[in-house]
Amino acid sequence: MERHELEAWLRLTLTPGIGNATARKLLSAFGLPQAVFRQSATAVRQVVTEVQVASLRAEPAGLADLLELTWQWLERSDQGQARRRIVVLGEPDYPASFLCIDDPPLMLYLLGAGTLAPGKVSEGLRNAIAVVGSRNPTPQGSANARQFAKALGQAGLTVVSGLALGIDGAAHEGALDSLEAGSDRLATVAVVGTGLDRVYPKSHRDLAHRIAQNGLLISEYPLGTPPLTANFPKRNRLIAGLAQGTLVVEAALKSGSLITARLTADQGKEVFAIPGSIHSTQARGCHALIKQGAKLVESAQDVLEELNIELKPPPATRSASRGTTSADSGNIFDPPGSLLDVIGFDPVGLDALQARSGLDTANLQAQLMTLELSGLLARLPGGLFQRLSPADQAR
Repeated sequence: MERHELEAWLRLTLTPGIGNATARKLLSAFGLPQAVFRQSATAVRQVVTEVQVASLRAEPAGLADLLELTWQWLERSDQGQARRRIVVLGEPDYPASFLCIDDPPLMLYLLGAGTLAPGKVSEGLRNAIAVVGSRNPTPQGSANARQFAKALGQAGLTVVSGLALGIDGAAHEGALDSLEAGSDRLATVAVVGTGLDRVYPKSHRDLAHRIAQNGLLISEYPLGTPPLTANFPKRNRLIAGLAQGTLVVEAALKSGSLITARLTADQGKEVFAIPGSIHSTQARGCHALIKQGAKLVESAQDVLEELNIELKPPPATRSASRGTTSADSGNIFDPPGSLLDVIGFDPVGLDALQARSGLDTANLQAQLMTLELSGLLARLPGGLFQRLSPADQAR
């Protein structure tokens, strides 16, 4: 894209009173943004209101600064794996699935791997699954997200999420875990609610850099856009739009993840939900989705079967001489040991465990410590314990 073309696109997106819908009407009537701004007021008045005509005639505040910032950002594109691109509505690399959603963005800012080469963006996004959930998950919820994302990635799917705390971050981590050495597969896509020159939350800075090397970060927001609250629910339509379906790992009844699930269903795609404890507020959103027709899943295989995709076992488990573990199968309900059977999958206190197991306090405490050090058990506030997935040992 030439600098004058970029300037015209930025001007169109910055013009007050011109949203995506009105901009699409103008582009449909006159062609590229440069042509829109060359039109007479009389011609433009046939498409938009008098107030909007006046806005289009004036240069938006901050255009020159944003143009320079964006141009310099593109010029600094890494010579290695991580690259920077802008894809606009109508270009061949603009994701075709976005044309089917409400309010498709005019411009997409991309930061990522070699798949950003011209002609490769849509190809890299062809097979994708969204994995979303709570920003404050249970330990088991985080383990499930990572385990499912890894298994889905090993099957060849690209995992899409939103780089938020909690389930999103765990899903990106699991997808990155699924990459084999030397693979150039697009492991994961983070659809963010800020400009791509910022990372939110800041604690995910290292994760964002890893995604840029082995995946893709996407934003519809101009560089310099801070983490505004309204932007995050809005970006959920893009998460749903990129994926063949959405897996909700954990979610409260009022959750942005349920917005993504609804948008997925509205687009005629599959919604999957992992059940949880009836006592957990973080499971109620998933249970509500299941009641509404979402597919209840206990393993990654359930998702892949619904999408007609074959699960490929990871290299370390392909030997016929080895038995299949729950980490290999992706099943979250295979019991790894007797005390874990007693613990179950809900948070439980020490007194209840002692009553269930019949163990004396010293022996029970010793076994709990062993399980915790092995990564099979998490110690929660209030003196509670919760069982973790065996796959979490690899973290």
